[in-house]
Amino acid sequence: MKLPEDAFIRELIPEFVDDWLNNLNGEYSDILVEKDADRLYRVGHTIKGSCLQFGLDEIAQLGIRLMGHSKAGEWDEAEVLMKEIKNLFEECKIELERM
Repeated sequence: MKLPEDAFIRELIPEFVDDWLNNLNGEYSDILVEKDADRLYRVGHTIKGSCLQFGLDEIAQLGIRLMGHSKAGEWDEAEVLMKEIKNLFEECKIELERM
């Protein structure tokens, strides 16, 4: 996972990552169970946009893929992707703690 080099973003990113992990483990965890395609699409869209702003392009690309899975009703694929997104945010957190 490549973290952004911008000092200002590096200052903000720990809180950003923590917020995403809390949301993915909290309020967003039921989206797949409920098969709420609209909410899943919005989550993917928000991941895409916010991660691009923070220079987390790899996670942003997964957000784009999540949007596609929501539109196609591909729930199994979306579940795998959500786990991958969580794992990448967790990797970011570990990398930030090393700095």
